[in-house]
Order: sequence, then structure tokens, then C-alpha cells
Amino acid sequence: MTKRAKSSKSKAKTPRARAKARARRMFPKRGRKTAKRDPLDSFVDAAAHALDLKIEPTWKGAIKTNLEVTLALAALCADFPLPDDAEPAPVFSA
Repeated sequence: MTKRAKSSKSKAKTPRARAKARARRMFPKRGRKTAKRDPLDSFVDAAAHALDLKIEPTWKGAIKTNLEVTLALAALCADFPLPDDAEPAPVFSA
């Protein structure tokens, strides 16, 4: 690019465009390259902390998978429609 073309290009920018470019340089977007963390990972960590459990990193995947299955089965039970005249089962004791 020639010197003349370079100077005419920079003069063509409006004050607002220059201010936006300056703001982008001063305040870059954060977290752009980081992947979002799965909520179940956060839940497993929080539950382990609340129960004062030490979980080895090799077990976290299995715990997360178990929790996914448990939540899926609970959703099936919770979504099952019951008739209006349904009553709780009687309690038997020996």
C-alpha cells in the first residue's frame, strides 16, 4: 500500500469508528477462547464440596455419566401424567 493510500484511508474513518477501534484495543472481549463449562461438572464439584468429599479426577467422568442417567430417569417419572383421581399407595409395615 502506498503512503498516499494509507493516509487517505485513515482520514476516511469517522470519529465514531476511531473511538470504537480504540475501545476494542483497550477492552478486548474476555473469555472468547474459553469453552463453556458443563453445568453438571459444576454441580458435581459443588456437591463434593458441600459433602466434604474428595473426588479423584479419574472418577469425575463416571460420576457425571451416572448423574446424567439419574436425571433422565427422574425426568421420565416427573413428566408421567397422573389422572386426577389418583391416590397414594397404602403404606404396609411388618
